[in-house]
Amino acid sequence: MRKLYVFLTGILAIIGILLGLSLIMKHESGGSQNDDKLVIYNWGDYVDPDLLEKFTEETGIKVEYETFDSNEAMYTKIKQGGTSYDLAVPSDYMIDKMIKEELIVPLDKSKITGFENIGTEFLDKSFDPKNKYSIPYFWGTVGIVYNVEMVEEEPRHWEDLWRKEYQNDIMLVDGAREVIGFGLNTFSYSLNTKDMKELNQVVEKLNDLTPNIKAIVGDEMKGYLIQEDAAIGITFSGEASEMLDANENLRYVVPSEGSNIWFDNIVIPSSVEHEEAAYAFINFMLEPENAAQNADYIGYATPNQKAKELLDEEVRNDQSFYPSPETIAHLEVYDNLGQKWLGIYNDLYLQFKMYRK
Repeated sequence: MRKLYVFLTGILAIIGILLGLSLIMKHESGGSQNDDKLVIYNWGDYVDPDLLEKFTEETGIKVEYETFDSNEAMYTKIKQGGTSYDLAVPSDYMIDKMIKEELIVPLDKSKITGFENIGTEFLDKSFDPKNKYSIPYFWGTVGIVYNVEMVEEEPRHWEDLWRKEYQNDIMLVDGAREVIGFGLNTFSYSLNTKDMKELNQVVEKLNDLTPNIKAIVGDEMKGYLIQEDAAIGITFSGEASEMLDANENLRYVVPSEGSNIWFDNIVIPSSVEHEEAAYAFINFMLEPENAAQNADYIGYATPNQKAKELLDEEVRNDQSFYPSPETIAHLEVYDNLGQKWLGIYNDLYLQFKMYRK
């Protein structure tokens, strides 16, 4: 009997230990059980660091901030798992893809305050009807940065880029959708075309642009344009804003015939472990004062209308970065083309890059 008693006591002790470990693990990793931590996955330099500190001071929630440099890199890491992110900031077409693959969860609107601050023109887009999964964070355009002291005639339209006087003067952002996109705009084709005749026509035209291309680059374009190592750059509006702040000779224009309008939205990945902290941060960033501070720091356009009212008059009335409704009417969002057509765009872009070598 004594042996049986010792045996049962040992079994009960083991069960107790296992239950204790289970509770500890649940506390450390389970949903809203432990919300003194928040893991954010965002683009590099895409939030004012002072705001992260302010959020922690107000809530006691410590922020772990990781960055990515492309939607594809972000998507791959979230899909592979391994790291549990509570918030991420993908772009329009990638949001659609992540919804379809159940990589993000529907929002509980009852936990969100300040959603009414977002302008209605930024809601209910094709990539997330009724904003069931995402909250607008920043928006912007693709356009032309140019140096008024380095060009005789200012480029106002995409077709202008082919002028002979721009030989070896143009830098392109390294992106298939952006480069193929402005080529499509020169023909007034959709940025989401699946017509091979149109796409091949665009690549032929882009090949003719080769003598004017100085380089195809990423973030380093800012330094080149600021230092006046190139006269013209094709880039995003937020990048352009930083350039204009650093060099008074630079200007930015969105061609009136059309371009890309993009949206980066906050989403909650399906791997979320600190859900309450995630909603706390969403609400924090929806506060007009915080959204305005973030827009001032980043340079991109805010969809938060009350925050926009807090910006300097010169900023909020600058139609280069807050285009008129007439210009916006000619802008187009990138759709999720699907694996087949995205592969075709990437292949055509690679052909163009190899051609210019």
